[in-house]
Amino acid sequence: MSSDLLRRAAAKLREHAEAASPGPWRTHDTWLDWGGHTATVLRGAEGQPSIDGVAWLPTFADDPWDGKRNVWNDAEYIALMHPAVALALAEWLESEAALLGFLGGTAVAHAVLREDGGSR
Repeated sequence: MSSDLLRRAAAKLREHAEAASPGPWRTHDTWLDWGGHTATVLRGAEGQPSIDGVAWLPTFADDPWDGKRNVWNDAEYIALMHPAVALALAEWLESEAALLGFLGGTAVAHAVLREDGGSR
């Protein structure tokens, strides 16, 4: 049933979001003497001092923020999808479950649960 699928996806999002470091997250270009530039994801809004790392994506590149390397784009995406985004998605899925769902919600639920829903 669609509403069960939506609720399971919402529960999974909520579980992982509540276990993760609180957001917002932001990206940072970090220089490591032994590895070159790396894309890092830190806790806190832009402009806030932070040394709390959420993710470190090594590039071992000498060029900072090279948009041609996926690692920089991946870091931006990880920062964008901080726990508050997952909690908002979970709330939306739960509200859709209460309305018995629709195809857009079930597509999101299938993606979150990594189940083939047949419509992507």
